[in-house]
Amino acid sequence: MKIIFDENVPWPLRLFLPDHEVTSVQREGHGGKGNGELLECLDGQFDVLVLCDKNLRYQQNLAGRVIAIVELPTNRWPLLKELEGEIRQAVDSSAPGAYSSVESSG
Repeated sequence: MKIIFDENVPWPLRLFLPDHEVTSVQREGHGGKGNGELLECLDGQFDVLVLCDKNLRYQQNLAGRVIAIVELPTNRWPLLKELEGEIRQAVDSSAPGAYSSVESSG
């Protein structure tokens, strides 16, 4: 799967996903773009967008999108390390156009 991290997702998180091709919004030259423009650029180019923006699903029309979105509960690396299994499962089970949230255990 081709996965892209939004700007505020910690880069070390890629280590949780060794079986996937992982990049970031910044590495792909999309840094600073608004959510709508970003989704337009990424849809169809990547399989999964991983982000920490809890408002995206309320601010953007996600109908008809191909890219799956996995929302993390935080961008704080110490907390995300504790959710490795949940994050991996959310990414691995994501389907085209699906939106899933990883819940914090604490």
